[in-house]
Amino acid sequence: MEAFAQARARLSGPELQRFIRIETLPQWCAAISEVLEHSGERGEISCLWGRFRVHREVIRDGIRFTLPGCPNALQWTLTAENSGSDGRITVYCSINRAEPDPDFAESIEEFVRDWRQGLEQGWETARRRASRLPAEAECMPWYG
Repeated sequence: MEAFAQARARLSGPELQRFIRIETLPQWCAAISEVLEHSGERGEISCLWGRFRVHREVIRDGIRFTLPGCPNALQWTLTAENSGSDGRITVYCSINRAEPDPDFAESIEEFVRDWRQGLEQGWETARRRASRLPAEAECMPWYG
């Protein structure tokens, strides 16, 4: 199953990579209630489905998060489409089941909506706080 949304947010790929880190996930998505631990590109979160390990990966024009212990192999990406005046970010989420339980499918749609809303409401604030954040990450060469 897949779900996606387009968020109206003027952030570039490098800005997404800089602003959205494991430790800031609850600031961006209401479905992620707490970061229980984090170290670099790995951590543990509490979200609408429970407690999960999370991995963060810098990809071209954005970032990917995976829940490696999730029985449904849930992953989501945030990709900058255009950082200009009508910038958009694609929120894409998928699992390894074609036809999940209807309640679970609805919760995935809710998760994607929460990301869209968080990006649309938080991008300007993130830019204002940018001077206090670590330097930008780099996409590793094996990703293009």
